[in-house]
Amino acid sequence: MQDEILLNPWVNSHAEDTDPSVPPDDDKWDFVLVSGIHNAGSEKEIKRKKFLDELSKKGFTIKKIEDKKLFYGVRAPKQIFQKYQHLLGNADGPLQNPEAHHDIAVTTRIRIVNFILQNTVTPDLEKLHDLMKKKVFEAMFPLHEVRLSTRVPGRKSHERRGSKPGRGRPLGNWGCIRTSLDEGHDKPPDSSLGIKAAPIFLCLTNFSALQKEEVRQFLEEKWARWRDIFCQQPIEKIRCYFGEKVALYFAWLGWYTYLLGFAAVVGLVVFVAGITVFSSSQVSKEICEASNTIMCPLCDQHCPFWLLSDTCTYAKVTHMIDNEGTVLFAMFMAIWATVFLELWKRQRATVVTDWDLYGWDEDEEELALELINNLQHEPRKYQHSYFRSTVILLLVLVMIAVLIGIAHALVIYRVIAVALFTQSDFRFLREQANTMAVMTGAVLHYITIVIMTKVNRRVALYLCDLEKPRTFSQRENNFTMKIFTFQFFTNFSSLIYIAFFLGRINGHPGNYVRVAGKWRLEECHPSGCITDLFIQMGIIMLLKQTISSVMEYLVPWVTHKLRKKRQHPKKRRMMLGEEEEAEDPCKRQWLSNYQLNEVNIFSLFDEFLEMVIQYSFTTIFVAAFPLAPLLAFCNNLIEIRLDAIKMMRLCRRMVPRKANDIGIWLQVLEAIGILAVIGNGLVIAITSDFIPMQVYKYTYSPCMTENSTGVDCSTGYINHSLSIFRVQDFEPDTKVPKTLPGFAGDEITITECRYRDYRNDNDYSYTVQFWHIFAARLAFLILFEHVALCIKLIAAWYVPDVPQSVKNKLLERKHSNLRKELSMTVDSTDV
Repeated sequence: MQDEILLNPWVNSHAEDTDPSVPPDDDKWDFVLVSGIHNAGSEKEIKRKKFLDELSKKGFTIKKIEDKKLFYGVRAPKQIFQKYQHLLGNADGPLQNPEAHHDIAVTTRIRIVNFILQNTVTPDLEKLHDLMKKKVFEAMFPLHEVRLSTRVPGRKSHERRGSKPGRGRPLGNWGCIRTSLDEGHDKPPDSSLGIKAAPIFLCLTNFSALQKEEVRQFLEEKWARWRDIFCQQPIEKIRCYFGEKVALYFAWLGWYTYLLGFAAVVGLVVFVAGITVFSSSQVSKEICEASNTIMCPLCDQHCPFWLLSDTCTYAKVTHMIDNEGTVLFAMFMAIWATVFLELWKRQRATVVTDWDLYGWDEDEEELALELINNLQHEPRKYQHSYFRSTVILLLVLVMIAVLIGIAHALVIYRVIAVALFTQSDFRFLREQANTMAVMTGAVLHYITIVIMTKVNRRVALYLCDLEKPRTFSQRENNFTMKIFTFQFFTNFSSLIYIAFFLGRINGHPGNYVRVAGKWRLEECHPSGCITDLFIQMGIIMLLKQTISSVMEYLVPWVTHKLRKKRQHPKKRRMMLGEEEEAEDPCKRQWLSNYQLNEVNIFSLFDEFLEMVIQYSFTTIFVAAFPLAPLLAFCNNLIEIRLDAIKMMRLCRRMVPRKANDIGIWLQVLEAIGILAVIGNGLVIAITSDFIPMQVYKYTYSPCMTENSTGVDCSTGYINHSLSIFRVQDFEPDTKVPKTLPGFAGDEITITECRYRDYRNDNDYSYTVQFWHIFAARLAFLILFEHVALCIKLIAAWYVPDVPQSVKNKLLERKHSNLRKELSMTVDSTDV
């Protein structure tokens, strides 16, 4: 059952060489609305009819198809697009025929129709958003273009049967044509970054020449395939199909991944260099040979004393990560982050200039769309409420406090886990209690990230609704800042504790800081805490980039298959002599699009957020995890194709949005760059043993005290960094064995043990060396951050945000426009 309401019908202009797999022009629709089959006279049916009547009054053509659901195809009249071009001019390139209805970019067309649908008000003062909340409509989406299905042997898959020169027809919902400044260009030199494009792509829907490539088919075969993982991205065609905002996302992601390759190589070199000193480090040798150094117990009840040499492997791993190369790599990454952003600004300026969007005004376009939809529309004024802002700020602080509290809960878990593991019946758990607590804590941290991500989204949306932003862009920016702030604390609170507080606020034997007066805080390993940070970052990044990526693909794939299976019952067998009923091609197309996974306004936002959080991991704590850029680089190669496959095959078509930059994300990335300098400086100064070791070398080592030149200046560092504690000074409720495990007899009765700190033997106060190291840490931190920030500022000044070629091109355009205006003025004066 189907019926069609034709209001202001368009002129039929069928080409002679029609393709049965491609619907004719009158069967091409801008959007499809899906509704359940409601009872006649029901409230939902009345609301649906009122909304469709409002669209009809605006000149929309509506077609209804009934299946298990009601599908309404809507097509806007050409007058709407003529108004748009009259108000804003044609930003999509020169028109081939201003009177034709195919004279506007498909992405622009979808965007305009979407705006009108979202802002059409019924007599009950309800918009489409309200109707979808009340289940009057279940879905709305623009259609993917129909893929070519007819293939002729000996011809390429993109050539249609019966095509004639000069008679190309648009393929699919609306078409896209490519023209070139140089007729000799057969293929544009699309770069993997989506920046270079000598030919200009005009996303027009009026085909007057033979179409060589159908956009969707090209993207599916040359972009959305795993085999093309190392191939260039066709950014211009992505723009033609999904709009500028999506194209800029992939251009940014491609540029980020490209430069990430350089950081990955340097990080890998630093890591391999650390492996070369795995066994040759003097500090590691001292730990491995310290078979007579007895360490204090790790817990209060029944934990044994242990030998420092038992942690030989852990010490080697620590000094494989914590070496002089770490400092250089941290400085390199601070500079890399600046260069990456400065070069991206240049690339962005180049590409948006080619798109003629450099000076595009978003507010002007939104006002134009409002007037097109309703000529009596009055713009909503800018408003600001100090009271509302104060309330929102307090609520944000409360949410941050909750996230920090969750980080504290993870700390408590680690403390309790260490106590339980050290008392376990399994020898492996007893011996590796600290490592197992760190690893299980990292897994638990990842689980909290997954859960809190959903909570953070709801809270951020609620706070945005309280702010009552004027425009969608303002709402998106406010939401971005809030969700990123919440996600930052969710992801990094535990890492911040490990990097800067672990082992520094736990007290000392005989006077431990305890949780709930019972469990004492965990300590750092004698060789430092940086390995704990390395393990935590490694596990979180691996889990986020493997499990998240797998789920990101599997969930839409499984959902699509299940929906497709439910919507496609088994075909009945044909009776002899029975003719098959012709199926409406629109019905087949609409159903296939409906079976795809739903997209929303945050679909692209989620991709940006995921990459920005990854960028934070890659830069802020990279000094403790030099393999982070390599993991991010490998993940991004997969992420680009994963997103492409989802967008092209598994999800409905996104509503294209116009943009000339990546929006507020650029400010977020710049803030992360500053945090990267601060974070890496703190990691080297506080977490790493680099500063204590340098202080020892140049103040207390044999090289300075004995003028010895034949020994390593690090000799004796471990013994010098361990303090002595008398067993008799343990707290009364502490129960420790009198001997080492595995030995018996009074001959090895323990009276003293060692622990990591710089304290005097008699009163356990800080030694002079502690204050020397404290001053050196502070001095290094100030020096590192000032030098790194100065280099960042110099790099930002040295690399202009806008290339000279772009400036010259804009200058030539202004000059040309002024000359035209002047010539027109002179001509009119002469007349």
